[in-house]
Amino acid sequence: MVNVDIQQDWNFSTVVTRLRAAGCVYAEDEARLLMAEAKTPVQLAAMIDQRAAGFSLEQIIGWAEFCGFRIEVDPEVFVPRRRTEFLVTQAVNIIRPGDIAVDLCCGSGAVGAVLASTQEKIKLYAADIDPKAVKCASRNVTARGGRVYEGDLYEPLPKILLGRVNLLVANAPYVPTDAIGMLPAEARLHEDRVALDGGEDGLDIQRRIAAGAAACLAPGGHLLVETSERQALQTLEIFNANGLLSRVVSSSELDATVVIGTRTAL
Repeated sequence: MVNVDIQQDWNFSTVVTRLRAAGCVYAEDEARLLMAEAKTPVQLAAMIDQRAAGFSLEQIIGWAEFCGFRIEVDPEVFVPRRRTEFLVTQAVNIIRPGDIAVDLCCGSGAVGAVLASTQEKIKLYAADIDPKAVKCASRNVTARGGRVYEGDLYEPLPKILLGRVNLLVANAPYVPTDAIGMLPAEARLHEDRVALDGGEDGLDIQRRIAAGAAACLAPGGHLLVETSERQALQTLEIFNANGLLSRVVSSSELDATVVIGTRTAL
């Protein structure tokens, strides 16, 4: 609902016009959200200026809708993409009550938070190397009974998890370094580079995750990683080279690709 005081200073069409001039494709939808979230006309003006400067809508209003849930998002933290909902769908199809799940490169904690909301009896752990992401994820994940750790991939996780994880999920950075300059400004300028840069071919972090997966996973446990359609066969080869029985699944609707690897039972 639009704040009445704001509506007196800013009418809907004026906000839409400002947003369209800034290049916002969905100006009407964004105007409604900004006018609903702003507490004062001054705050709304500042929010419109931020959007015009290229900040993502989610970082401005402080939350993103993801898989039907509201996920808190802080400035500079990676905003969960709609395509990643396909990764969550695949994970939900696999996870079972009582399972141990780990969300690596968790960012805002969106993937893990939805898993814990969907299957409430899991034991959830999440980790990210970016302290800003960890701070944000802590609110989303701990509210749903999980724990968040700061550090590089597996390093900060409790050692007791070794060989016991049933589901390992990662939306790791997979943009090649040279391609970052071609990303939309809201990602390129306003999300931490560590959440985007996957190295020369975009697969450096995936290689490290796959290399440590066997030691982390329980027999029969699964590793799920989001990747691009172009990179999928390379990701599959990386999984196979690390002893995981692997397959590629994709969604044309969401333009999403996930590689699923399974540690074979002993």
